[in-house]
Amino acid sequence: QVQLVESGGGLVQAGGSLRLSCAASGRTFNRYTMGWFRQAPGKEREFVGAVSWSGGMLQYTDSVKGRFTISRDNAKNTVYLQLNSLKPEDTAVYYCAARSILSGSAWPPPLSGYDYWGQGTQVTVSS
Repeated sequence: QVQLVESGGGLVQAGGSLRLSCAASGRTFNRYTMGWFRQAPGKEREFVGAVSWSGGMLQYTDSVKGRFTISRDNAKNTVYLQLNSLKPEDTAVYYCAARSILSGSAWPPPLSGYDYWGQGTQVTVSS
């Protein structure tokens, strides 16, 4: 079992920045691909980005490329999502998710391919 806890969300003006963190329990964090997703009110949960277990592969959805950056620190069991140049349309609950390397090799993993999810953290961008 892996427990994921997101933090770092908040209210920020357009153009501002936030850094989200996702802390994972357990001693096998480096065996998990980590993903970030978001869900705006009335919309489906959507992929934001993912990082491979080693950090060597990164993938982002087009709408955040050049603005958001994912990184991970396996020694701290933590994955980060740096959000820059925020826009009102980035307003959503942001979730991190973990997929064991034993669960499949699809890259990036589909939403249904993740094994564990955090509870989410709210990001609100005002115009």
